[in-house]
Amino acid sequence: MKNLFLVLVLAICCDACAQDKHKAAASFDPVLAAQLDSIFTDDQQGRMLVEPVERQKGFDSKEVKEMWAEINRKDSINVIKVCNILDTRGWPGPDVVSLTGAQALFLVIQHANIRIQEKYLPMMRDAVKDHRAQPSALALLEDRVALREGRKQIYGSQVGMDNGKYYLSPLEDPDHVDERRASVGLQPLANYLAHWNLVWDVEVYKKQLPQIEKLEKEQRIK
Repeated sequence: MKNLFLVLVLAICCDACAQDKHKAAASFDPVLAAQLDSIFTDDQQGRMLVEPVERQKGFDSKEVKEMWAEINRKDSINVIKVCNILDTRGWPGPDVVSLTGAQALFLVIQHANIRIQEKYLPMMRDAVKDHRAQPSALALLEDRVALREGRKQIYGSQVGMDNGKYYLSPLEDPDHVDERRASVGLQPLANYLAHWNLVWDVEVYKKQLPQIEKLEKEQRIK
């Protein structure tokens, strides 16, 4: 009797899995996924190529400025495409456009101007609630919008630069930042900042914070 029950349970589970796969296959949009795959490549390719040139030639070099002009040109085209998708389709999840396609949506909005970011931030919040977007990606957009609006970031994802040196942009409640980062699936801040050769010392940062806030305010005015 127990064996029969186990067979029935397995059969039900297998049938449910088959139905889930069928639903996923039915919802997948290969045309839209291919479009977003291309957008993802456009968004990332130039940024990957410019990094070594920045290190070698300097941020103000002619070569770097020309590369960023091309990156910005592609961004301006991609944001029109992505806004059209979001306005007509909502925020498609990975089941519709693949993981790469879903990432492309976020990246283009993350690299857009503040007006675009503010418009689609609520849509991305809803997408995260419905598991169509990643909480870690939303955290980065939340931080970028906060800073652009003159507020402090929440998750410590945004790094600024002054005279060729990196620094952590103004951060709310530095003492508990790792708790907030963990809640959205982000690594500890010390590990994250190591990518910019920055050492995270919360007490030192709190002392530096007024000067950092002043610096960022001056940069927004320019």
